[in-house]
Amino acid sequence: MVKSFDVHLVNLDPAVGSEMKKARPCLVLSPKEMNSVLGTVIIAPMTTTLRGYPSRIELRFNNKFCEVCLDQIRAVDEERLSKNSLGRIKSDEIEAIKDAMAKMFDL
Repeated sequence: MVKSFDVHLVNLDPAVGSEMKKARPCLVLSPKEMNSVLGTVIIAPMTTTLRGYPSRIELRFNNKFCEVCLDQIRAVDEERLSKNSLGRIKSDEIEAIKDAMAKMFDL
């Protein structure tokens, strides 16, 4: 079962314009209750290209510094996700993601 704040390898192709491309690690944002019934998963791609944008949260995952790109949030079919999770981000990173999304969406 796909759980929120787990990281999966996701095939983002085909992409259009400025959308992030190729297979890359992505952070699952949607809750497992939603993921289990809809067939789609809300994700935020991750990149090792650090830009420092306010919509990107820097963290360390699998011994690499990366950013979660909240400016690239999208829903994808669960077929695009790797079968197994690559891992889960830490609780303080989860809180940073939640705080950034609350600011982005003025919640």
